[in-house]
Formats: sequence, structure tokens, C-alpha cells
Amino acid sequence: MANPMYRQIAEDLREQVESGRLQPGQQLPTELELREHYDASRNTVRDAIKSLTTLGLVETRPGQGTFVVQKIDPFVYTLTGDPSGPGASEGASYLSEVEERKRRASVSPLQVEIQEAHADIASGLWTSEGTEVISRHERRFIDGTPWSMQTSFYPMEFADRGAERLRSARNIEEGTVRYLAETLHIHQKGYRDWITVRAPNAAEADFFKLPPDGRVAMYEVFRTVFDGNGQPMRLTVTVFPTDRNQFIVEVGEVPEPRVSPSTEDRKS
Repeated sequence: MANPMYRQIAEDLREQVESGRLQPGQQLPTELELREHYDASRNTVRDAIKSLTTLGLVETRPGQGTFVVQKIDPFVYTLTGDPSGPGASEGASYLSEVEERKRRASVSPLQVEIQEAHADIASGLWTSEGTEVISRHERRFIDGTPWSMQTSFYPMEFADRGAERLRSARNIEEGTVRYLAETLHIHQKGYRDWITVRAPNAAEADFFKLPPDGRVAMYEVFRTVFDGNGQPMRLTVTVFPTDRNQFIVEVGEVPEPRVSPSTEDRKS
């Protein structure tokens, strides 16, 4: 049985993408141009594009057209580590881990706000909804590509007791772990990561340039940090698009990973 026409068109366009004749980010011919080139109906061309979209090879942007998806080399994060070391601070782990892989890390300027804790934040900090908290938000990039968004929440009482720099939009160079230890004698002893997967919201889809159909989901990591008395001292919420992030969890003494397999490696 011969392939349906839409599959023939999809296979031809797929070969052009995989051979490099259609480059990542390049716009495909218009629907009319494809209809004329393949002598096909509108529905046939649309079915071919839908097939390529399902494979993750192209994306349709409303009002703009259909484009070849930009290939992204996933970054692998190790979630385990020293709970009291520099990697447990707001951004130190991210910067050092990315640069160790010979890739370029950068972050946006900090956005600091005083806000009322909604249910998830209040639960993470063991406080009541509506309690004022300090949020410190940054957007992160690898090689210039948006990679993750992170917001850390602190009890307002920390600033009231003397850790006033938490309210400042300037970076705390020594790290918040050390700053809180030196200022308030609050020592970070451990943390718990709670990971969920959900669809991106509108702001995330716009920042990460995700396809509008929601096929790229988000990892959302809630990290609750505890002091020596077992009390929450920080809640950090980080969101990662699933198309460019992978995670490793290590328990016990294990060797360094020999390879970081990409999605393409696993498909082959």
C-alpha cells in the first residue's frame, strides 16, 4: 500500500530538516507554496505539518508561519550535593556547574519584591497565607538561550532581625547561606526537593520561546531549606523546560557519569 500523500510530504520535509537543507529556526514555505509545490490539497499539507509538529521537528507560530525547531543540547543538573556548601546558595551552584561544562552561564538582574505568601509558598515556609515574604527572582541563560527561572522566598522576619540585604536587588556576593549564618547565626543544614511536572504558563512560554501547543512541559522544583532546628529558612522555586534540562540524583558513593546522553542518543 502506497504512503498517503501527507506522509510523503512530511517525509520529504523531514529529510530536508535532517539533512540541513532546512536549518534550525528557518521558516518553511507557506501553506500555499507547499500546496503548489506538491500539488496537494490544503488538508493534505496541514496533515503533513501536523505530523512534523508531533515529531517535534517544526512549530507553528500564530500569525508568523511554520519554523524548524531550534535544536537544544540538554543540560544535566546534579540535584544532590553539600547542603551547607556554596552550591546550596541561590545561584552559585548553577553558575559553577555550567561553567565547569565549558558553557557560558549568565543571569538577569535580580528582581526583589515584598509580597504576600500564597498557599504553596506559605506551606513551604510553614507560615500562614498572606504573611509577608521577600522574593528574589532571576532568569538564567546558557549560551544566551533562556534555560530556567528561579525565585527564592525568605521570611520577612529575617530582614527585620538584621539581614537587611535580602531586601536589596543587589547580589549577595558571599551567598545567602553564608550571609544568614554570619548575620543571624542561622545555619543551613539540609534541603528537600519536591519535583512536579506541569504545562507552562503564558509568561514561561513567552520567556522560553516554547511552542504554543503546550507539548513542552515544565519541571517545577520546590526546594525547602532547613536550619539546624529543623525550621524552614528558605523556599526556592525553579522552573525548567523539559526540552533542555535533565537531572541526576546521586545516593552514596558513585563515580562521575562517563557520558551525558542526549535525547537524540536515546532515540537511536
